[in-house]
Amino acid sequence: MTQENPTESELIYDWNLLGDKVSPPLRRVEYVDETLRDGIQCPSVTDPPIDAKLEMIRLMDSIGIDHVDVGLPGAGQRAVDDCTVLVEMIRDEGLNIKPQCAARTHPNDIRPVIEISQKTGVPIEVMAFLGASPIRLYTEGWTAELLEERTRSSVRMAKDNNLEVSFVTEDTVRSHPKLLAKLFRAALDEGADGLTLCDTVGHATPDGVYNLIHFARNLIRAHEADCRIDWHGHDDRGHSLPNALMAIEAGADRVHGTVLGMGERVGNTPLDLFLVNLKLLGVEDADLGDLAALVELASKSCEVPIPPSYPVFGRDAFRTGTGVHAAAVVKAMNRGDDWLADRIYSGVPAGWFGLNQIIEVGHYSGMSNVQAWLISHGYETSDTVCQAVFDAAKSTNRLLEDDEIHAIVRDMTQPD
Repeated sequence: MTQENPTESELIYDWNLLGDKVSPPLRRVEYVDETLRDGIQCPSVTDPPIDAKLEMIRLMDSIGIDHVDVGLPGAGQRAVDDCTVLVEMIRDEGLNIKPQCAARTHPNDIRPVIEISQKTGVPIEVMAFLGASPIRLYTEGWTAELLEERTRSSVRMAKDNNLEVSFVTEDTVRSHPKLLAKLFRAALDEGADGLTLCDTVGHATPDGVYNLIHFARNLIRAHEADCRIDWHGHDDRGHSLPNALMAIEAGADRVHGTVLGMGERVGNTPLDLFLVNLKLLGVEDADLGDLAALVELASKSCEVPIPPSYPVFGRDAFRTGTGVHAAAVVKAMNRGDDWLADRIYSGVPAGWFGLNQIIEVGHYSGMSNVQAWLISHGYETSDTVCQAVFDAAKSTNRLLEDDEIHAIVRDMTQPD
């Protein structure tokens, strides 16, 4: 190693990228944000006000999200009004992000999407969904023939009105290949632009994702169709993030997710963490500096608290009150090396995502923590002040709050 100016590869040996490969290499795919549709269907989520939705889409656009599902207009007039305003903003502000609307495979759902598109002059992709698993057919009393007719009529209706359409099968990962083949061929016959494979109940493992996407890819190839494949996953078994990465390896063209993974039951693929991982793996090169702002806005406006230990964006993600950790960060800071300070005890560079490393003071802290905290808050690091803060920290069983340290400094520095 060159001690004077070591290279990044000399300082960090990345077993994730070096050595043998179990899987094919990842690649950049398109991202579909479902926060304003699937996300707000979560029972604990508040449908945010329109101003918050507008700002969320601006932030999505700024970090390179390709598509946004602006809602389900078939749900009622409020949904129609919100979808219209959001599409108009995308048009008027010249954003690159492209709007989609969810719709059942029914004219009453597809018609409002057509009307919004005609009113705004903006092409809107129709995401026409239909349940396809045997358990759903048994419960609903549906037949394969009925589902094929709905598939054909809905895709045809969208295409006849010059709109892109993706045919979405709910619960795809528990659906029989014979019925999927029948429905997929019907959608392709009618000119569907995409097939969306859904893990609606979070059932899939990575092997299931691989098998399903290869099945769909081979069917499209046999049909000689020009059709993309989307992956839409939920997190009931905790597999949504690795499943999304597997979807890329298996050949998906687009991957869906929501901010903070909000959605039905335990939620969807967390799009924020999906982007973080692709950035760290060298697949995504976009500037994700606004990603923290998007996560914070979604949390606040949808009233979804961020757990302290949530990766990257949780309160504790870049905080340390441990003396050994803090001492190493401080040494890097003293070198004037922000790159080093951001990585010495962090596998995720905070600065990439609009965040910072934070040194706190508590019962596991050393004097380095105290000095770093005082300097970062504009205080002198006199021996008496440092010792007073250090003693206070050691007398507790937790981290000191900032207000507590400010009060100690004031007491030590105010004249008698």
